Amino acid sequence: MLALFLLTGVSPAMHTDLRAQSARRLESVNRMRYAEANARLGAPKAGEQRVVFMGNSITEAWAQHFAALFPDKPYVGRGISGETTRQMRARFADDVIALAPRVVVILAGTNDIAGNEGPVGNDVIQQNIAAMADSARARGIRVVLCAVLPVYDYPWRPGLEPAPRIVALNRWLAEYAAQHDEVFVDLHTPLADERQGLPRQYAEDGVHPNLAGYRVRSPLVEAGIQRALGAR
Repeated sequence: MLALFLLTGVSPAMHTDLRAQSARRLESVNRMRYAEANARLGAPKAGEQRVVFMGNSITEAWAQHFAALFPDKPYVGRGISGETTRQMRARFADDVIALAPRVVVILAGTNDIAGNEGPVGNDVIQQNIAAMADSARARGIRVVLCAVLPVYDYPWRPGLEPAPRIVALNRWLAEYAAQHDEVFVDLHTPLADERQGLPRQYAEDGVHPNLAGYRVRSPLVEAGIQRALGAR
């Protein structure tokens, strides 16, 4: 490792700083990703029950099927591929709060567990999700927390054995939702195989759902949204 630093001229401290700078640049780009779309969307119309979906690539791809899966519903997708809960939290005010939805659906955490920004514990993921939920709730926006989808192995980072961590995080999500009178939607149980992974019939790579996977989960989330809309 020392030889590598000597060859490249980059010390461990400089490497950490460069990584932080790169993360900040990406965060800035992500915060602008939906700026034009948000401006075009404008405020909800009278009586509109707008719902914003906050998430990563799973939500980003899901939004492409909203017209078919949630026909005639004012549902707005705000997913960005590769994002962690920290990055979602950084843009939550712009991509959720500013849109004034009745409900926000949060599906987050798998990229943290995959280590997309380096190792992070479940406690940090929980803090970030709680911060987003608290921010929404403070503004009268109902929260639907979705269970993290099952993963046996991440193709881009094999060997992490994420399944037990995902199960533990989902247990916390259910408990947090109950404690704060929010809605929890279990998307893990109906999709998990015997390894606590996502079977090929629902996701060819074991992580990102295909249309069949979205068809299983969408009615479950719709039921959760309706519960949230009916709550006072």
